[in-house]
Amino acid sequence: MSKATELLTREEEQEIVEAIRMAEKNTSGEIRVHIEKTTSMDTYERAMEVFHELKMDETELKNGVLIYLAVDDHNFVICGDQGINNVVQDDFWNSTRDLMIVHFKTGNFKQGLIDGIIKAGEQLQSYFPWLEGDTNELSNEISKG
Repeated sequence: MSKATELLTREEEQEIVEAIRMAEKNTSGEIRVHIEKTTSMDTYERAMEVFHELKMDETELKNGVLIYLAVDDHNFVICGDQGINNVVQDDFWNSTRDLMIVHFKTGNFKQGLIDGIIKAGEQLQSYFPWLEGDTNELSNEISKG
């Protein structure tokens, strides 16, 4: 079993999926979490590759947010599509990262992810509120590499 699958218990994964569902409830935005053991690429470049593989760049309003973790590398990236990047404050992704790091340093990956999801969801709701007819364009399940 890889560390990517050992990072979270099945119950913790379901709590994260529920956090994504709740964060997306009041927004047209989409949030995904991707976990893998390691990457030989630059972490940001790999996150962007996963972003495209998960078709996050195909949302109607370009408002997808990916939280990418490379477990063995002790690296993670939060990246948003151009729609959300164009409206959030310049330090938004860094402040979200810093919030998550506090939990990651103590080994509480579940809470770090949930806090990042909640914060991203709040921004998405502010700029991309749910409107009649909005659909969930992407899976809420955690993807793994």
